[in-house]
Amino acid sequence: MIRRTILAIVVLCFLGSGAMAQSKALQEWKDQKYSMFIHWGAIYSTLGGMWKGEKVSRGYSEQIRAHHGGIYSDNYAAVAKRFNPSLWNPDSIVALAKAAGMKSVVITSKHHDGFCMFKSAYTKFNVVDATPYKRDVIKELSEACKRNGFKMGLYFSLIDWNYPQAYPISASNSDPITPEHHQYNLNQVTELLSNYGPISELWFDMGSLTPVQSKELADLVHKLQPDCMVSGRLGNDAGDFCVMGDNDYPDYKIATPWQTPASVYDETWGYRSWQEHGKVEDKAHEKLVGLIKVVSRGGNYLLNIGPRGDGSVVEFEKDVLLRIGDWLKVNGEGIYGASANPFDHTFDWGEVTVKNDVVYLYVLKLPADRVLDLKGVFGPIKVTDNAGKRFSTKDTKEGKQIILPADLTLNEVKVLRFRHAKSVKIERNKGIDVPVLNRDNAVKHYSISGADYNSYYRSTVAYSWHFAGGRAKPPVLVYTAQEKGKTISVNLNGNEQQVLLNGSVIPIPPVAVSFGQMYLNGPYWSGIGWSNGDLYNIDPSQSWPVKNGKVWTAQPSWKNGARYELDVTPDQSYYVLQEINAAKATPYVLRFTSGDGIQVFLNGEEQTVHNNPARDTLQQEYLLLPLREGKNQLVVKFYNRFADKTVFAIDKDVPQELYEQPLNMSFGEKSVYSDLEVKLYQPVSPHRDMRLPSLMIRL
Repeated sequence: MIRRTILAIVVLCFLGSGAMAQSKALQEWKDQKYSMFIHWGAIYSTLGGMWKGEKVSRGYSEQIRAHHGGIYSDNYAAVAKRFNPSLWNPDSIVALAKAAGMKSVVITSKHHDGFCMFKSAYTKFNVVDATPYKRDVIKELSEACKRNGFKMGLYFSLIDWNYPQAYPISASNSDPITPEHHQYNLNQVTELLSNYGPISELWFDMGSLTPVQSKELADLVHKLQPDCMVSGRLGNDAGDFCVMGDNDYPDYKIATPWQTPASVYDETWGYRSWQEHGKVEDKAHEKLVGLIKVVSRGGNYLLNIGPRGDGSVVEFEKDVLLRIGDWLKVNGEGIYGASANPFDHTFDWGEVTVKNDVVYLYVLKLPADRVLDLKGVFGPIKVTDNAGKRFSTKDTKEGKQIILPADLTLNEVKVLRFRHAKSVKIERNKGIDVPVLNRDNAVKHYSISGADYNSYYRSTVAYSWHFAGGRAKPPVLVYTAQEKGKTISVNLNGNEQQVLLNGSVIPIPPVAVSFGQMYLNGPYWSGIGWSNGDLYNIDPSQSWPVKNGKVWTAQPSWKNGARYELDVTPDQSYYVLQEINAAKATPYVLRFTSGDGIQVFLNGEEQTVHNNPARDTLQQEYLLLPLREGKNQLVVKFYNRFADKTVFAIDKDVPQELYEQPLNMSFGEKSVYSDLEVKLYQPVSPHRDMRLPSLMIRL
């Protein structure tokens, strides 16, 4: 059995699987782990979630103009005349960020309302020309960061409610960008990256850009400041790092650089004068746990505050940050510059990070039996806390157990650690013993992909397997016409090769398979990567997804392979159900036609999901379905983002054949377990789904 050292595991997880070349600037960005986000605008921060003496509770307070009916543009703009922040002190902001343990600050240069917190030559709607303050806020903060040796990033909204050529606007904020508006954005980004010194990241937000527009903005940023990181919300997979949804904490590891943006309050990012606070210690614990979870899954944490219109920081927010900072002064070693949990599994009691040769264990809750199960660790380890107190351990068949003393309490997150020696081995996972490696038994490596905020989904960028033993014969690749012609990178026990998929045809042995009529359900508001209800054992005679939901309508006139159109609006999906009966278990190839996105389920299990990066085109693909003997249920979700009609087809009358080719690779030295990883060679983007759902490796 191969038991790798921690260092080897970290390399395998994060270098072998990484789809993006590691630059010094990107690595520095990843090592920060924790940064301050500031939502501060001359108008919305002055309003503080109030309009004419009334609370505006709908939506975020920084978007008050959109969420309160009847705020005319001239009335909104007039509020800028009240902005004269006597308590604004950029040096104190930087000092707070430092005391909080943060490594950079990202501030809103322009939010959706279009008001610029910097001097712009392209609009008078800016803090210098439109307020009595008449000073450039971004310049002041950039100079404070420079004085204090601190990194600064900038938030920039790609939509603009004040720019005439940016209309119309929608409730989603994911609006198309007109050519005039795009040029306006290019002009202002040029100003921001030319006039304020080094910018660590440009945090684009919202809008629905074309692929060309996203690329032009990303190229401009890298031309003007090559070390400036671009956020994934630029869209079309053009970012250097991907960004989760607001206050979104994934329960899975992400293989590419990524970030969670979170606010002290989930309800708002900009200042809200009537915001309920609760207890400082509870909020600090909540956000500290968020930081630890993000880092343990390989990401960075961007935590927001919303200063008042006078420039002062809300005392509650300040106290929350300082409390987290106090914890980090003692426990930050396993946060900054750390790598994610080296295991392919998580632990009920808490989270894990790795840095250099030390494993850090973050105890978030105490097991009833006061025992921490640590599966996958073998050999002698010395477990201590930060004070050097030692904790006893016990060996099990699956790894280690750490015995916690009866008097241990969790007044705050408890950190344990152990250092590995040559005799300490780590197993990422238990390993599998199967004749065929496929998508169902792979460890999937994820990113976030999509055209815009509304269409982001969890993409698969690599497969890996830890499996029983070396073999005398080389492994054999097996795949469908979907994968044929692509070039993949294959890493077998550290030996990597690029392989063009151009194998020979092998027929699938014929089995009697019959297809029932198709049923339609929808439309539903939906994103790409999730379903609107349970897809196991659907009864088409009953409403779905709930008792009083929509009915499945039989489509007796629909023919196999024929294309059909359905009227839709953006962000709507239809579901098509079809029963398949097989005389015995068999693989079966189907061909699907779809528009903006597709998600295929067989017997309730997802088989593939992806969007359409090309937009405005139809996409066709072959998919191998593992039919079981007897009744099977196929459900296909056809997702629409941009069109007014969704076009789809399901075709069973395609050649029932696969392709195979042996890998010109050996398993190397004899071992009990081997590791194999597959990903696309030179993908268009490190975040884009590799679209290899039917690829298998026969051992």
